[in-house]
Parts: sequence; C-alpha cells; structure tokens
Amino acid sequence: MSSDLATFAPLIVIPVFNEAETIGEIVAAARAHAPVLVVDDGSEDESTGAARAAGADLLRHPRRLGKGQAIRTGIAAARSRGASVVVTLDGDGQHDPQDLAAVLGAAQSAPRAIVIGSRLGEPGALAPDRLNAIRVAGFFVYWASGLKLEDTQSGYRAYPVALFDAVELRHGGFVLETEVLIAAAGRGWQVREVPVRAIARARRRSRFRPVGDGAAIGAYLAGRVAARWAREAAVGGWWRHPRRRRAAAAAGATLAAPALLFLLALQALMPRRLPDVVTPLVERLCSQARLDLAGEPEPTTLMPLAVPPEAPR
Repeated sequence: MSSDLATFAPLIVIPVFNEAETIGEIVAAARAHAPVLVVDDGSEDESTGAARAAGADLLRHPRRLGKGQAIRTGIAAARSRGASVVVTLDGDGQHDPQDLAAVLGAAQSAPRAIVIGSRLGEPGALAPDRLNAIRVAGFFVYWASGLKLEDTQSGYRAYPVALFDAVELRHGGFVLETEVLIAAAGRGWQVREVPVRAIARARRRSRFRPVGDGAAIGAYLAGRVAARWAREAAVGGWWRHPRRRRAAAAAGATLAAPALLFLLALQALMPRRLPDVVTPLVERLCSQARLDLAGEPEPTTLMPLAVPPEAPR
C-alpha cells in the first residue's frame, strides 16, 4: 500500500444554519463513513443539540458568518486534527450521505485531486433555474481556467488538506467553492467528478440565494474571465490560429452574460410565471462543447466523470 493511501484520514465537515430538522439524520448516516464535524454558523434553532445528540463534534460561530467561513473553520479544524481530506456536504438534506462511499473512494484513489459530487447525472434532478445557473457557471469556469466540469456549484466535495498549503482563498460565502476550483487549477491540482444523487425535497430549503449569491459568483467569474481575455489579447496572431473559434464562442457568451444573468434571476424568482426562454439560450450560448473546437491544450489534467473504483476492504 502506498504512503498516500496508508495515511488517508478523512473528516466530514457539515456547515449548518438552522437545520435542526435534518442535521441529526445526516450526521448519523455520515458517521458510518468517517468522523463528523458540524460547524454551526450561528444557528438560532436546536441544530447544535441535534448534531451533538447524533454523535458529531461541534464548533460554533457566535453569529452567522456565511458558508465560506464555516468551511474555512472546518478546514482549520481538520488540519489541527491531522486529517488528510476534508469532505463537505450540506446539512439541509439535499445531499445523500450514502454517496459518501463514492466520494471517499475517489478521494482515496486520487490523493492530489479535488473530488466533486456531480448532481447532473439524473434528468430532472435540479430545478431549471438551478440547472441553467450551473451550466452558465461551468462554461465560464472552463473558459477562465481550463477546468471542464459538469457541476462546478456542487457543495458535495472532498478536498485534500494539503491543497490549502498551496492555495490562498480570499472570498467567502458560496463564492469560495468556485474560487477554490480556479485557484487549484492554476496550481496544477486535478479535479474529479463522481455522480451523486440530488434529493428533490431539499430544493425549497436551500440557503443559496439566487440573486445575492448568484450575483456574487457572477462578479467573481467576471474578474477571472477578464483575466483570460487579457491573456488572449497578449497572444500575437491568435486570430489566425484555430483557437479563434474558441475565442469567438467565449466572446458571444461574454457579451450575452449580463442579459443571461438577468434572465436567470427572473427564472429563479418567478419560475411559474414566465415561459422558459432561458434554457434554449443557455444551451446555445453556454455549451462547453463550443470551447472544445480548437483543441487548445489545457493547463490541467482532468479525470473523466466516472464511478470510482471500490475502496479497499
């Protein structure tokens, strides 16, 4: 057995805010796979008591600091406890703890990779507004960093703790989960996706705010996209290279981005009052296949979406 596998020591970190209804069941199921740490982000209900009763270790913020800070707190705790991998999943019931076997198996077989639980394998797993937002974000993450991923916005992940020795994170909230992917790609870390289930009943309870959090992620990606365009402009004669088709596809999506973001917000706020004109636009403008045309080398080696091998018994 290699030293990487021999030292595999995961810690499951679950950020919560007012999730007393669901957190106990999630902790109990997750503990069958690895130790669990719940980071209570200033809950005003009985989340802390429910998590502790189910067997989790607890850390608590005195007030709400946001999901990003809760993850940072969990990573710091994992480092102090000697964990090699941090696995994050949500406490609201949208992630199935039974999928931890797949996520942990992939993390153990690829010690230098971030593992993302992709929710897009089942048709209709996500509401149209969330699916469209994920597709738009995935397109611009691919253009900005070279990471071709189906579900860049999934919070069901495994992070090698060593990653955070190389990557400095500056953003909080839900932006952190996008920032860490782009920062990791820039440092040569791999990213692997494995299929996980999305539990439909949890859609109503998501802490993700389509307007506020979506705008924050959009603003962060706008900066990364602008940096990519600056690099493109510095490449002499690129318009005579096959990559011009790639740039043209990205340019169309970039120019349409403000209108797309507005339509995505409307779709999230009024899903039943408007005809779905957003999905055809997103499929046309933000298909990641349009960025594959030129065969331009990417900065990272990506693992394909696949069910990971079984973990050693």
